[in-house]
Amino acid sequence: METPKGAWTVAAMLFLYMLVNFADKAVVGLAAVPIMKEMGLSPKDYGALASSFFLLFSVSAIAVGFVANRKPTRWIILILALAWALVQFPMIGTVGFTTLLVCRVLLGMGEGPAASVALHAIYKWFPDEKRTIPTAILSQGAAVGVIVALPLLNLIIVDFSWHWAFGALGIVGLCWAAVWFFVGAEGPIEDKPPIQEQGVEALSDRVPYARLLFAPTFIGSVLACFGAYWALSLGLTWFTPFVVKALGYSQASAGWISTLPWVMGAVTVMLAGWMSQRLVARGVPTRISRAVLGSVPMIVGGLLVLLVPMVSGSALKIALLVIGGGLTGPIYVVCAPMLAEFTPIAQRGAVIAIFGAIYTLAGVAAPYLNGSMIEGAATVLEGYQRGYMVSGSIQIAGGIAGLLLMWPAADRVRIMRHRIAAAPGVAVRLGRA
Repeated sequence: METPKGAWTVAAMLFLYMLVNFADKAVVGLAAVPIMKEMGLSPKDYGALASSFFLLFSVSAIAVGFVANRKPTRWIILILALAWALVQFPMIGTVGFTTLLVCRVLLGMGEGPAASVALHAIYKWFPDEKRTIPTAILSQGAAVGVIVALPLLNLIIVDFSWHWAFGALGIVGLCWAAVWFFVGAEGPIEDKPPIQEQGVEALSDRVPYARLLFAPTFIGSVLACFGAYWALSLGLTWFTPFVVKALGYSQASAGWISTLPWVMGAVTVMLAGWMSQRLVARGVPTRISRAVLGSVPMIVGGLLVLLVPMVSGSALKIALLVIGGGLTGPIYVVCAPMLAEFTPIAQRGAVIAIFGAIYTLAGVAAPYLNGSMIEGAATVLEGYQRGYMVSGSIQIAGGIAGLLLMWPAADRVRIMRHRIAAAPGVAVRLGRA
């Protein structure tokens, strides 16, 4: 199937959408040290602040995901982007801890559905065999958002204050929303149900949600991305304080050092997206071209993170975290396309939203637990290193779970057989699993 005209314009805008999204997420971690100093926060207090972003993240992701099944995604995306922008402006003036906390909760509620709605929207512009690279581009928006934004936001923090870093993001968000209002559009591709793709006609285009959510591939994708998101949420909230507080770098230096994990992630995401799409095009089963390609790097990366407490020297510790965390990137590229393999389009928005809502629960636990470990440790460095040992272990467990459970072709056939059993007399031609 040909890619519709205008698809790459929408992809570019959604890339920028994810760029703004992750810059919004990352700013509190970048400004962590001055925020803690100004407000007199302990590591546990800051951990609670960082975790607050994710309190309503999952709830809103699921709710908006079901809305996205029935309503045009272009308008949902516009509303979300406006909400992100407006909630940044209270931080420009003098602000107390409660106000900052409430604004982060509201921002998380607005950003919870962002990735799943963007994926649902982009899949209306690209057929299945061409979705891996657009998925990688959306993931790159997250990485580039941090790579581009952190040095610029850090300059604002150093030269002005952390308050204006939030204000700058509000202005950028409003500008993006204005452009999207004019160029955003709904994609023309309507996937056939997975059963019809295999030659079965006259069956419902819906599958019981229990069949979709308890499919091994769905469970494996959730567990794998949970492990990856644990590492990502620590990178967003605690990496810069680690560089400043535990390793002794200045706030000015921390701005560019904090981009290194995202540079690594950008490389692995694009490489994985390109490799996956090439393999799919050559007929390699998606068990290999998606599941294995995403899971194995996670396991390797987790093993590297476990080495952080065992090496000496700040540069080597940073290198292990940069490479180990960056190797989680491919899993985000492959999971959503695998879910789309066996999920009808009428339910895809909700399924991807539920998937995202569950694995991002790691963001609630990881920052707070890390703050508690830092506060309870004998030294600051020991506390951080204890947190990275936990993170590396969870990353490895997630990668192993993905490797064992993600079999998308088998799930597609299993769901197909269930629908055939519910519609006796329908002719069927089963495809290869």
